[in-house]
Amino acid sequence: MGRLGRLPAGRRSKLVSLRTTFAVSFAAVTAAVTILVGILSYGAAARLVRVDQQSVFTQVVQDVRDEVRQHRMLPQDFSSSRSGHDVVRPSRTDVQVLGARGQIVDHGSPVLPVTARDQAVAGAAGAGRTVEYKDVRVGDDLFRIATVALGDGRGAVQVAQEFSDTEDLLRALQQRTLALTSAVVVAAGLFGWWLARHITRRLVMLTAAAENVARTGRLDIEVPVAGLDEVGRLGRAFDRMLGRLAQSEEDQRRLVQDAGHELRTPLTSLRTNISLLRRMGELPPATRDELVADLTQEARELTDLVNELVDLAAGQSDAEPPQRVDLADIAEDVVGVARRRTGREIELRVSGDATTEGRPGMLQRAMSNLVENAAKFDRGGKAPIEVVITGPARSARAGTVRVEVLDRGPGIADGDLIRIFDRFYRAADARSQPGSGLGLSIVREVAMAHGGAPFAFRREGGGSAIGFTVGGVIPDKP
Repeated sequence: MGRLGRLPAGRRSKLVSLRTTFAVSFAAVTAAVTILVGILSYGAAARLVRVDQQSVFTQVVQDVRDEVRQHRMLPQDFSSSRSGHDVVRPSRTDVQVLGARGQIVDHGSPVLPVTARDQAVAGAAGAGRTVEYKDVRVGDDLFRIATVALGDGRGAVQVAQEFSDTEDLLRALQQRTLALTSAVVVAAGLFGWWLARHITRRLVMLTAAAENVARTGRLDIEVPVAGLDEVGRLGRAFDRMLGRLAQSEEDQRRLVQDAGHELRTPLTSLRTNISLLRRMGELPPATRDELVADLTQEARELTDLVNELVDLAAGQSDAEPPQRVDLADIAEDVVGVARRRTGREIELRVSGDATTEGRPGMLQRAMSNLVENAAKFDRGGKAPIEVVITGPARSARAGTVRVEVLDRGPGIADGDLIRIFDRFYRAADARSQPGSGLGLSIVREVAMAHGGAPFAFRREGGGSAIGFTVGGVIPDKP
């Protein structure tokens, strides 16, 4: 696919379009079907006409044989001047009478050839003896000829049927069939081109939109989404894809802008303190210790900020495949690590079915951020931090799993509840605390990636309840 995209413009122009391919294929199929039907129809008609002519001739010959066997007939009885023998002179049938020696007594029109076999039949003793010829050329015409003996050497009657005119008729039918077939093929080609243009019109527009995106890099291109068929579904899917790409691009742009803004403060402070290091020998010991401690703290915060930026970017494009995970097992690992790091008492409570479809790494990152956030804002707290996981009843096939972390810290102001999940947002009373303001933003990204949503509430008696759901249902305030 990539190699095709790099073809020269002249080479690409020679590629057959889908519209042309469809039109040619439609015309080819129609032509094949029309030609096949024409051949079969002509063959059936020609066979029917030939069989009909053959049966008529055979019947005439049989009538003559029956008559000469039943009656004693003489050559003059078949004379063209004598009436009463129309049975042997049907339409398009020539009759010629031979004498005892095979001479022509009453010639036909045209005169039929007389062979030695005909002369022998004319002198035969048995009435009804017959000799037949096929494809006898008389002048420019072809005939079938049958010579029937009158018996007792009295002569014979020659009955001939012209079939060259039948072949002319069939030849004319063949030409008309060919002309009609050609007309149908041409009409099929034109109709196929019109139909292909009608069908592929939206595909052409969709292709033009895709090429426009590839050429300009713009994601706000108008995409045709009309129709309920596969092309309409493709257009809507392409439009949604462009929307997702535009949103992703906007998220990356905001992330870079916000990260650049947040990085300026610690970097500026680092530059200031580094400039002071040049006068390190002039500073009193207490000031030097304070400067080193300040540099250490700023370096740590800068490291945390970079790590959280990396986590946030990884959360947006996590390639970890989803799988069936047990949030209770993940929470046990998170709680164990947090206990060792903070030395705080952390309780874990699980009720219902805590299994769901998700990415274990992202879910563990979100839970860790919640627990670390609770420990950071509840420093020196005596009450245990609670991690509560609530799932649907185990008899239910599916449902929302709720993860929340409860603390007894200072709580969250009402005005900050709706903004604490924004990137780099820090409440006024939390700006003195270490951190970058990205931890809860990562929680929001993880929750939305798993069809859920984050939530935060003030607890009665002080403290906060912060968490997220997996499954797409936003919980009500407890």
